[in-house]
Amino acid sequence: MKITESKVTSPEGDIRIFRIENEAGAYVLLSSYGAGVLEVGVPDREGKIENVALRYADPIDYIGDGPNMGKTPGRYANRICEGRINIAGTDYQLATNLPPHHLHGGEKGFSNRNWEPQTEGDSTVIFRYKSADGEENYPGTLEAEVRYEWNDRNELSITFKAVTDRETVVNLTNHTYWNLRGADSGTALDHEIRMKAHGWLPTGKTQIPTGEIASVEGTPMDFTEWKAVGKDIDQDFEALRIGKGYDHCWAIDGWRPGEIIENAVELRDSRSGRILRMSSDQPGMQLYSGNWLAGSPKNCSGCSYEDYEGVAIEMQGFPDAPNQPGFPSQTLLPGDIYLRRIRIGFDTF
Repeated sequence: MKITESKVTSPEGDIRIFRIENEAGAYVLLSSYGAGVLEVGVPDREGKIENVALRYADPIDYIGDGPNMGKTPGRYANRICEGRINIAGTDYQLATNLPPHHLHGGEKGFSNRNWEPQTEGDSTVIFRYKSADGEENYPGTLEAEVRYEWNDRNELSITFKAVTDRETVVNLTNHTYWNLRGADSGTALDHEIRMKAHGWLPTGKTQIPTGEIASVEGTPMDFTEWKAVGKDIDQDFEALRIGKGYDHCWAIDGWRPGEIIENAVELRDSRSGRILRMSSDQPGMQLYSGNWLAGSPKNCSGCSYEDYEGVAIEMQGFPDAPNQPGFPSQTLLPGDIYLRRIRIGFDTF
């Protein structure tokens, strides 16, 4: 294993980029900007190592990008209804940056901050960010940490950690888009996905959960067996019409706080033979089929991504949980530690 570092000068200061490479030459490329994933290079069934994470050619294009490409959204990933939360009896109005709702932490959130990096040994990079009390109108000073570890088994382990000095809410995830055929290879709708999730979170017309956890049985939301991402995407189903595809949260079967659900979600591509297996202790999984990627900054092939060319699998707490008492709590109290884990393993079949 080895880590190499480079940097790019930007209006936000030096963006520091780290490459962790294992003995076989498989690697991850990480950026301090947004504590994000730029590339993941893993072999196909013929042994060819290729990047399978969508990325922009220029690291500076990650500043303020709409897709949140590869980044760590926060302080609260996903949506909060009308940007309104009540914490410890006090009402807070957050930015409604996805009118009329709050998305991914607000106008800048954590995605558009340059985190402080640190290497540990030859396989780990840690990014830290201190979010001030009142930043984006969230209460409490939150000290956040994202730890990436790569190994010789082609596994990327991501650990999110946070502490606060006042009661607050937090929901951290990773927002990488995957195309297992190669990052710039076209549509990912023919990738197959399988989930350990018999329930999903129905939403209203503006994609805020109703509070119900509904059965996937008999609906296009059923991925309990292998199914192409695009198989049912054009079905006459209200949730898919509203979002122009999948942009919904599933409830992971058998979830208990602090327990890893192995292979909670799997994604595979028959042409390359690559398969991704994602394990996590997060209660939910947001599947986003890249419905609005068109017009994004240029990729390494010199053009913008088109819609549906990548699939985001975001292990996270439930959207709008602060306003939904029936959902797992995302409240963090002083003295407690927010700790969530995601492990992404790559193999061939």
